[in-house]
Amino acid sequence: MVGSAHPTIMKIQRFADARQFYERVKDYLLQQEAMHNLNLGYCNRLVQSPDHYQEQNYLAIAESKSEVIGVVIRTPPFGLLLSVMSTIDANIMALIVADVHDFYKSLPGVNAPINESKAFAQAWCDYTGNKYKLKLATRVFQLEKVQQQNSTPGDLRLATVKEKELLKRWYEEFCQEALDEINVPSDTWVERQLSQNNAYLWYNQAPVSMACRTRSTPNGIAVSMVYTPPEYRRQGYASNCVAALSQELLNQGYKYCFLFADLANSTSNHIYQEIGYQPIGDWQEYSFVE
Repeated sequence: MVGSAHPTIMKIQRFADARQFYERVKDYLLQQEAMHNLNLGYCNRLVQSPDHYQEQNYLAIAESKSEVIGVVIRTPPFGLLLSVMSTIDANIMALIVADVHDFYKSLPGVNAPINESKAFAQAWCDYTGNKYKLKLATRVFQLEKVQQQNSTPGDLRLATVKEKELLKRWYEEFCQEALDEINVPSDTWVERQLSQNNAYLWYNQAPVSMACRTRSTPNGIAVSMVYTPPEYRRQGYASNCVAALSQELLNQGYKYCFLFADLANSTSNHIYQEIGYQPIGDWQEYSFVE
């Protein structure tokens, strides 16, 4: 562990060991488990599958008088990930920025709850001379009980190696449509989904929609990669796919399901709430331009 301190007893403490880091941050993150499902999910992966992320990870806490006031994670090639921070001021953001810059020199961006994301983006650009722009605005949803499933024909099935090329194509289409980029090569992503039994398809004579289980937290699991090709949209397939997968995950013993929805997509936000997902809070992702 290494750290950098500030006269106000605020400091940044880095961790090289993922288990040690997780033990230090777990209680803080679990105070808002749904808001931190992404942060907790990354911690879980780092502990359970150390080889999942190939490049040098940044794991740190912001402390004030030995109390955790924020959690900072980066797993390249992705941007920086911040938790909700109990204190957001210029001093602590300046400390985080300086320590991250010492570690990486450059960043593609930051993803965090709204206030934390904006504060870091501003502080990073003040420090580096970069400019920032909003890349994606999302809302965190949490589900404890599936409220309804419409009568759209078909059923949920676990994807198999037979659907490998279909999954690859749909993954690429989802990334281009929702994110404008592909961070993880499609072959790598598909192999991971199939080997871990993560990908599910809604079948109506043929596959018509996709949803995946992804990172888990101590009490919950996230749903992601919800995609329906244009020719199958507006027929209730995505709604049924997400509802059935969410119920399957609850049946497996998870207390909650989580997901992030793009705020620009009013259709998906409406669908998720009809299923029983409740809005928890908003996040923003900024990209940095040199």
